[in-house]
Parts: sequence; C-alpha cells; structure tokens
Amino acid sequence: MQSFDVVIAGGGMVGLALACGLQGSGLRVAVLEHHQPDMSPPPQRPALRVSAINAASERLLQQIGVWDEIMQLRASAYNAMEVWDRDSFGKIAFSGDECGFSHLGHIIENDVIQQVLWRKAQASSDLTMITPAALKQVAWGENDAFITLDDGRMLSARLVVGADGAHSWLRQHADIPLTFWDYRHSALVATIRTAEPHQATARQVFHGDGILAFLPFSDPHLCSIVWSVAPEEAERLQQLPPERFNRELGITFDMRLGACSVESERLTFPLIGRYARNFAGHRLALVGDAAHTVHPLAGQGVNLGFMDAAELISELKRLQRQGKDLGQHLYLRRYERRRKHGAAVMLASMQGFRELFDGNNPAKKLLRDLGLRLADSLPGVKPKLVRQAMGLNDLPEWLA
Repeated sequence: MQSFDVVIAGGGMVGLALACGLQGSGLRVAVLEHHQPDMSPPPQRPALRVSAINAASERLLQQIGVWDEIMQLRASAYNAMEVWDRDSFGKIAFSGDECGFSHLGHIIENDVIQQVLWRKAQASSDLTMITPAALKQVAWGENDAFITLDDGRMLSARLVVGADGAHSWLRQHADIPLTFWDYRHSALVATIRTAEPHQATARQVFHGDGILAFLPFSDPHLCSIVWSVAPEEAERLQQLPPERFNRELGITFDMRLGACSVESERLTFPLIGRYARNFAGHRLALVGDAAHTVHPLAGQGVNLGFMDAAELISELKRLQRQGKDLGQHLYLRRYERRRKHGAAVMLASMQGFRELFDGNNPAKKLLRDLGLRLADSLPGVKPKLVRQAMGLNDLPEWLA
C-alpha cells in the first residue's frame, strides 16, 4: 500500500493546479486521473471548450510556474467588455484601461491549460501521477483514508481531495448533500468568424429567452460563442443548416461584428447550478465543480475553482508548517468557510442576474435597462465592476 499526505481525485484544471501549488511543500501528493490528457501540440483551430481566465486565476498560474508556457501555446487577451439588452436602451461598457490595467483576462482553451499543468505535475519529483485510475472504495479511518482503486491497488492518505467534477464520486460516496437547480437552459458553443474585428472585447447580449456571449480569440476575426437558451431551442440551433444558423446568430447579436460564419461543429450541454452542503469533512475537501457549478453567463466557473485551489494550497501549507493534522475537519473548516462564502455570493448573483434578464416582462425590462444605464454612468461603479470581473475581490491573502 502506497502512503501519501494528500490524494487528489481528478486531474482536470483545478485538481492539477492544486497539485502543482503543493509542490515543494514537503507533502507527498498523488493525483488520480481516468485518462492522461492528449499531450500533442494544440491543433490549428481552437478547441470548443474555453475559459475566460481572470487576473486572479492568472496570478495563481503564475505562482505555480505555468503561465508563461500557457501564453506561448495559445491565449487571447481581452481588455474590454460590452453588455447590452437587445431591443432596449440598457447597456454598459468598460475596459481595463479606465482603471490602469493592461487586460481584464484571457480566453484560453481548457485543453491547453490542462496540458501545461499536467506537464508541470509530471516533472515534479514530489508529485505522483497515477493514471489510468478510478476510485472503487474509500474507507474513512481515524488517522487516514484508505483508498481502493478499481484495478485493486490500495493507497492511504491523510487527506483526500475531490476534484472529480460536477458528478463527483467522492462527494456522493461521502454522503454530502447537494443543492441543485436546473437553469432551464442549455449552452451551445462554437467557433465563429466575424466580418468586423472584435477589438479584444468580450461581448454579451441578453435577449428575451437567452444570453449570447462572444469571447475574442487572438485572431481579430475569430470568437468562441456561448449561447445560453432553452434546451429545445439549443437543439434547434444545433441542427440548423450553417447558412440559417449564421443568419440567426448575426441578428441576435444585433450585427455588432457584421456577418457571422460558423467554423466548427456546434456542441450543446445542459446548465445546472450546484452547491454542496459541505466543502470539507473528515479527511475530505471538495474543490471546483465537485463543490459548485454556476451559470456560464459571467464565465466564472473555472475561476471559482482556481480560487478554491489557491485557498486550499494556503491552508495545507500552513497546517503542514504548524505540524497539524491536515485531514481533520476542525482544521479544514477555515478553507470551507471562506470558499463557501465566495461560491454562495457568486451563485446568488448569477441566479439574480439570470432571473432579472429572463423573459420580456415590461417592468423587469425597464428595471434592468435602468440598472445597466446607471451602472454605466454613475461615478465609482465601473472600477468596482472591473475589479469584480478580474476576480480581485476574491483573492486569498497569499496571492493578494
């Protein structure tokens, strides 16, 4: 039986960031992952699943030594945002320049981030990568958790971290209750070429029954879109012939970037909000989608997960320095308290936003139009929005 201090179940972006952040701490860390990611160079055309990585996550990735390689592979900076309500006067626009920032964030393919983090973790002498690996059983002992993999191998750990996604096996196995709600939306994602250059600006339009976001790539005419609509509408849009899809897309986007043409397949997936009752327990901590999932309208999902990893890195290093048992729930409560608050605030704001911009009720429409206009014109509001968009209000102390 192999013994570790920390076993991380899940080698996605958040689990790997946590592992890399613990490098050099004196802790013996293992990462369990079903499949090693494809390590070949990224294809010429960007992948469909991308993340809007904010400044807070950028700081974490810099601290663990992977940011430069990510930038060399493929990352697209954006420095402005525009949000408007279609067929009305409500709109807001802001840029990093207004507050002295060179950029608000970067649009990066998930595969690129995972690949660079995997390479970093694999090269570390104090991290053990176990793949392929699937959990079969976990027994929670007083001083250790005992893990059995589906191929019969056995491990022990002082702490097990669930970074195993929205359908977390570990969360379910630990009987942690989950609050969840259906956003009654599916997201359609695709890569789009536009007639007009996007000018490194992220744009989002609310229309009566959906939300459409254009996220700029480094090619001035290429964007990733996330179109959040009712599931049956997402299916209809996915099946449309390209010419009709392009026409509907351009009209919904108010032709802000001229004619649009789809350059990839169109994928759809359901949108579910989730919030675990506990983010930690005896010899267990949850991070990322295992603890919470949010509507993608603000692009904050993976950023929330990276801040979970950053907070847990800080706590585990502190406990290690103080010689404390890092698997005790008593000591993990500080991590749990801080991250539950950050996730709850984000979930509540996303839900409030989602409800406010849902439908064409005239009173609601007037309220949101006035709200957007006020936010756009009142002094002192935009710097706060810029800091929020950059994730600077949610930074753990060691990154601040």
